[in-house]
Amino acid sequence: MGMPDQTIEFRYDTQLLLDQYVEDGVDPDDLADDLTDEIREYVLENIKGDSMVIAGDSGEDEFGEKATVKLHYHTNEPWDVLAYCRTHGEIYDIVVEDMDRQSRDLKG
Repeated sequence: MGMPDQTIEFRYDTQLLLDQYVEDGVDPDDLADDLTDEIREYVLENIKGDSMVIAGDSGEDEFGEKATVKLHYHTNEPWDVLAYCRTHGEIYDIVVEDMDRQSRDLKG
């Protein structure tokens, strides 16, 4: 008898970057901290998943000062994560990988 296939509870490894530009008088570091806290709390409370890694930083590009948040989360509802994060700014470098499919492929 072989081992039963291990099923992955949260199958989509969801990663993204989010930029929110700073309005006049707002400290980009404070904005990055607040945004990170708000996204962390919302996602954990409203979208089932695990293995969250989230970090915020401030930066600047040709459009101005900004807060950037990097999010990594395992969930079965990656589209909910993307839709929510999109309400806070521009999302990019989006990666959604199906870990269940990956593990089946690796087993050949």
